[in-house]
Amino acid sequence: MSEANGNYGWAAQPRDVSVLLEGRKNNKAPQPQHVSSIQLPDTALAKSVLEYARKELSTETFNHSMRVYYYGKAIQMQQFPDWNFTDETYLLVCLLHDIGTTDKNISATHMSFEFYGGMLALDLLSKTLHAPMKQAESVAEAVMRHQDIGETGKITTVGQLIQLATIFDNMGGHEDLVHMDTVKDVVGHYPRNKWSSCFAATIRKEIGLKPWAHTTALGEDDFPNGVENNKLMEPYD
Repeated sequence: MSEANGNYGWAAQPRDVSVLLEGRKNNKAPQPQHVSSIQLPDTALAKSVLEYARKELSTETFNHSMRVYYYGKAIQMQQFPDWNFTDETYLLVCLLHDIGTTDKNISATHMSFEFYGGMLALDLLSKTLHAPMKQAESVAEAVMRHQDIGETGKITTVGQLIQLATIFDNMGGHEDLVHMDTVKDVVGHYPRNKWSSCFAATIRKEIGLKPWAHTTALGEDDFPNGVENNKLMEPYD
C-alpha cells in the first residue's frame, strides 16, 4: 500500500532490532538533545489527545508517555533521520500506547491491554476526533504492537520507534541510542515518580487478571522483574 496520502509512519521496518541497527545510515554516538530542541505538535488534534491523556492516565503513566515521545524523537532525529512520519502521529502513539492499562480499561475487557488500547485509540481518533483514517489506523496498529518484540518479520516505522523508546524508558534497553544528558533533561520535565515499580505492578496486575495476556510473551516473571530492576533509570526513580 502506498504512503502517498499521508506520512503516518506506515513504512515497514525490521522487527529484529539487531537487523534494524545494523542497517542504519547514521551509526554514531548519541548527542544531548533537550526538550526545548524537540518540537511538540501544536495542532488541534494533538491538543485534544493531550487533554484526553492528561484526564485518563495517571500522572506516572502520562509522564512516561511524554518521556517516550522525547526519547523516540531523539532516536529518530539522530539515528534514523530518513524515517518519514509526522510528529503529530508519533505523539498520538505515545499518548495512547498505555491507555489500556488504566484501572478502568484493564478491567473492562478480557483482551490484552495493548489490543484493547488500540481499539480505544482507533475509536477516539476516527469517530470522536475525526482524524484521517490512515493516521488513526497507524496509531492503533502501533499501540497494539508496541510489545510485539521479536526477530522475524516487519513492523511499521512508528511501531518500531515506540518499541525502542518504551524499552529504553522501561528497562534501560538500547542505552547507546540516547545520551544520558537527554535523559536528565527529559526526566526534569517529566519525572519518573518511581515509574519502575509502578509499571512492574501494572504488568503483574494484568497477568493476575488475564493469565493469557500478550504481556506474558515477554516473560511472566522476567518482564516485570526487568522493569523493576531498571538499573539505567534507577538514579532518576
